[in-house]
Amino acid sequence: MTPQRIVRIALALLAFIGLQVGLWAAFAPQSFYDDFPGAGRIWVSVDGPYNQHLVRDVGALNLALAVVAIVALVTLNRAVVLAAGGAWLAYGLPHLTYHLRHLDPLDSADQVAVPLSLLLSVVVAGMVLWTAWRNPGEAFS
Repeated sequence: MTPQRIVRIALALLAFIGLQVGLWAAFAPQSFYDDFPGAGRIWVSVDGPYNQHLVRDVGALNLALAVVAIVALVTLNRAVVLAAGGAWLAYGLPHLTYHLRHLDPLDSADQVAVPLSLLLSVVVAGMVLWTAWRNPGEAFS
């Protein structure tokens, strides 16, 4: 698999995550708070009282990350690809760290699922950075 293809797949996954979380939290904050991630699981409301402003801000942040990932995906401009990977990592590492330190409100299955789901975006962002950094020039415009 070429470096371009790896990065495109990774950026598409990050864009999907950002759009899914971002649209839900920004435009249906109460539903996001009550029901995220769906399928009967509840990860947000167990961690404190509802704050519409905060939930909408999380949605807007995820939408912004999705936009950067989409621009990087479409252009494969090395600087934008590195910025997208770096932005997702800058968001994802502290987010993961917070949740690793606050697993108590979750049931045992979710104490595994939450960190794994957050680790996904950190690993994918790291893969974007690593691949773009290690393959300058020909692979990225």
